[in-house]
Amino acid sequence: MAIETKFIEDSIVKLKISRYLEKELVRAGFSRVEIQKTPVLTRITVYVLNPGRVIGRSGKTVNEITDAIRANFKVENPQINVMEIENRMLEPRLVAKSITDRLERGINARRIIQSTLKEIIQNGALGAEIVAAGKLAAKGARKKKIRKSLGYLPKAGNLTELVREAHATAYPKYGAIGITVRLVPPGTVFPDRVMRALELPKSIMNS
Repeated sequence: MAIETKFIEDSIVKLKISRYLEKELVRAGFSRVEIQKTPVLTRITVYVLNPGRVIGRSGKTVNEITDAIRANFKVENPQINVMEIENRMLEPRLVAKSITDRLERGINARRIIQSTLKEIIQNGALGAEIVAAGKLAAKGARKKKIRKSLGYLPKAGNLTELVREAHATAYPKYGAIGITVRLVPPGTVFPDRVMRALELPKSIMNS
């Protein structure tokens, strides 16, 4: 039971750190964070559009963030690595934020979702899904949900851990709209698909 409690506590701390970094690094184009705990240190890898804003002059900003994480979240020996995002269309948080910005400018939700899905796939994603829920029409209209997807996207089991996911909320003048973006990055290998291919008869594989 003690091991399970420790696992839950670690997960909560990771979530709090992620939310803290999302708030602090919004101007740097924060996308996601990976946290790996070792016996010696806690390695925190931050993915952003503008690494310079995270590092700061002579490393001042990143040192301040490191000190804050150590003090506020009781993390021993945190080490922050800053990685620049190579393709923003493969980062769900940035995609979701882009959608909310356009919704707040009054652009049609269906048109945004369709074009964004196509762009995600064109940039190499194996699959993607966008869900919009809330006040999708003019003032007085009922809440609705739009769910669109392209490609391969697992919905159950351990394979869902391979799917990147992020949420954002738009606040146009007629009411809030929640946006969820899920995508499978390029190069992702799904064990179930590999096994199916291996089980296929040679006659089918060669046809």
